[in-house]
Amino acid sequence: MRGLIALTTLFVAVLGKETFEGHQVLRIVAKDETQLSLIKNLEDMVEFELDFWRGVTDVATPVDVRVPFHSLQSVKIHLESQDIEYVIMIEDLQVMLDEEQQEMESNRHCCTELNYIYSFQDMLVAENPNLVSKIVIGQSYEGRPLNVLKFSTGGTNRPAIWLDTGIHSREWVTQASGTWFAKKIVTDYGRDPAITAILNKMDIFLEIVTNPDGYYYTHNSNRMWRKTRKPNSGSNCVGVDPNRNWDAGFGGAGASNNPCSETYHGPRAHSESEVKSIVDFVKSHGNFKAFVSIHSYSQMLLYPYGYTRTPCKDQTELHNLAKKAITDLASLYSTSYRYGSIINTIYQASGGTIDWTYNQGIKYSYTFELRDTGRYGFILPANQIIPTARETWLALMAIMDHTSKNTY
Repeated sequence: MRGLIALTTLFVAVLGKETFEGHQVLRIVAKDETQLSLIKNLEDMVEFELDFWRGVTDVATPVDVRVPFHSLQSVKIHLESQDIEYVIMIEDLQVMLDEEQQEMESNRHCCTELNYIYSFQDMLVAENPNLVSKIVIGQSYEGRPLNVLKFSTGGTNRPAIWLDTGIHSREWVTQASGTWFAKKIVTDYGRDPAITAILNKMDIFLEIVTNPDGYYYTHNSNRMWRKTRKPNSGSNCVGVDPNRNWDAGFGGAGASNNPCSETYHGPRAHSESEVKSIVDFVKSHGNFKAFVSIHSYSQMLLYPYGYTRTPCKDQTELHNLAKKAITDLASLYSTSYRYGSIINTIYQASGGTIDWTYNQGIKYSYTFELRDTGRYGFILPANQIIPTARETWLALMAIMDHTSKNTY
């Protein structure tokens, strides 16, 4: 009987998970502004049910889009009729997802399910009580704790650095990197002079699973889920893009007012508890000097602004620091990163995290887009997780070290 129950449970779980047989990821390349505009119009063709993995920016930057099987022929005919070039980056998404699942089952570094991360956090605190503590800054819409690890050597209200991963739930390499960063901090404190000096002066706060409802959903229902999981009033579509929900140019260009869009900004700024909890915590703390939000993919290091072309007042310093950070990152595996302001490097995006934090006076506000540049996209193989975390740590150390030395 027990075996039958287990088999039935597995059967239901498999049937309940959305599959992507025949879905392809196309890389579309515009020849000129006219073609770029035509590609942009695809975002409004809801009948195609397209999922833009890498959005429309400029002629020099390709667009990556997941096309469901039922739309493939129509989309390809549409592109070809406009003489718009494309290549197939991923032939069958489900094949890649099946390989990812097999890797997770056989590779311990892929133990990134939500409960594993919660257990890991508790273990880290239990093993390092004089350095690490756990703060619950709020609850997700579905009632999950929003856990933040605090790394501190003592003192009250010291200057602080914030790191977060996983605000977009399908970007699994970020949550995996977050667990690696946490272990790296406790391992290197007292051994590595640089991180020891930082922690002797500042606290580090790390939120590994910033969007736990979405993250749980990617493991159990839809691997490609990006947003939060709160229902939208008056719509059958669920969730808000938590990186368009901040009070910085909220509702402007680069965010959608369509609840079914992957970039839906929500009914109002800070409507999502996952965002509001960070806002309240940052404001109550009052002494954050750096704020780094980590995404994937595209291999970029970005600073404000995303919602306006007006340069931020610290642009020169932020630009130079970004250059040093990506130079340090590349020193390990020669991974190439682009860097610059969000709007000039990737695309216009209103309501973004680091635009809000910068406007709160947190000078060293940065966003990472980790590996890769599109070969695997969000389905980065397990054997790239540790190398990604290692190289990113070098860039983080450059930012944290600079922050520490320039905080008074």
